Amino acid sequence: MATAFPFSAIVGQDEMKLALLIAAVDPKVGGVLAFGDRGSGKSTAVRALAALLPKMKVNVNCRYNCDPGQPQEFCEDCRARAASGKLKTSQVSVPVVDLPLGATEDRVVGALDLERALARGEKAFEPGLLARAHRGFLYIDEANLLEDHLVDLLLDVAASGENVVEREGLSIRHPARFVLVGTGNPEEGELRPQLLDRFGLSVEVKTPDDLPSRIEVVRRRDSFERDSAAFLETWSKEESKLRKKITAARERLPSVAVSDAALERAAKLCMLLGTDGLRGELTLMRAARALASLEGAKTVKDDHLRRVAPSALRHRLRRNPLDDAGSSVRVDRAITELFG
Repeated sequence: MATAFPFSAIVGQDEMKLALLIAAVDPKVGGVLAFGDRGSGKSTAVRALAALLPKMKVNVNCRYNCDPGQPQEFCEDCRARAASGKLKTSQVSVPVVDLPLGATEDRVVGALDLERALARGEKAFEPGLLARAHRGFLYIDEANLLEDHLVDLLLDVAASGENVVEREGLSIRHPARFVLVGTGNPEEGELRPQLLDRFGLSVEVKTPDDLPSRIEVVRRRDSFERDSAAFLETWSKEESKLRKKITAARERLPSVAVSDAALERAAKLCMLLGTDGLRGELTLMRAARALASLEGAKTVKDDHLRRVAPSALRHRLRRNPLDDAGSSVRVDRAITELFG
């Protein structure tokens, strides 16, 4: 496996890094969409975050990454091993699974294991990419170019948290909860509105436009490629601090309070922007709570709402023929109007 660039060594791109950290603290936020220039560090940040996260406990030899702490969600094999007292656990890295643009539906959801069917005459299930991504990240590069039938499939699984396969005499269900991370270049087309709305946070990624930042990006990347071991050692303390911060935030999250006043602020902001449905308020509240937890706060404050509002709401705005300002500008104006 290739060594990932350290997350804490990424220069700039603060909005994208914060969105990824929020999704890591609370996966219920709903994933992250990063749209912007090529070569601006989008895929680097995703893989860096996965390498940074604390390892997760799984049942040994489980094809679905079953969580030992959630026996009610065990697959059939894990239930059988648990009943016979043969269940063992281990720790593994958080998976980052790439969803290729040309992937077939069978490869994504899983299908009949042809090798076992031909060799032994058994009907057995060969898990797909969704099974591998459970409890980790499903990464879609160039998400705006994804085929429509795969978009529909992902919408169903993302909504239910479960993958259901009914084909070739097979009837399989398994949990498939993952942080959906998509990247793309706006010049190559827009994302379908149905999928766009499923991403909790949307960030705009731009190439640094100041000379010192550009120089530092090149310097760090060159140092990493020339001697990755030495570079990782240099950043190991920062990575360790950030890892502990994420772990503490996850533990603290259930105790972070969201007051009625904060909920009212979130609802007013969404009404001011005219967002459809209530997903905007829910995402805004969850993201603000995760940010508060990351920073050790006990309650969600206006500052938390202000900082996550652009990422949580910019992709949920209707087109306004009387206002040609971009969605980010419209969100910023509404924040200023509401919060001052």
